Amino acid sequence: MGGIGVSIFLVAVGAILAFAVDVNTRGVNVNTVGVILMIVGGIGLLLSMLFWSTWSPYSTRREETIVRDDVGHRHDHVV
Repeated sequence: MGGIGVSIFLVAVGAILAFAVDVNTRGVNVNTVGVILMIVGGIGLLLSMLFWSTWSPYSTRREETIVRDDVGHRHDHVV
């Protein structure tokens, strides 16, 4: 879950730079850097959530069915 935390951090820092910082610098627009960080953080958050749900142990269900015939032999079927 480190990717989700880093993404939220990037969005938060980007929002601070885009909306709360008022600095005039030469060559670097701090507000633009903030917007870029928010976009990168948002994309990272979406990808992290997508891969988290894909690789989660709860994303696929496994059911086990045990079938016994009349003789008492056991046949395990994993679905």
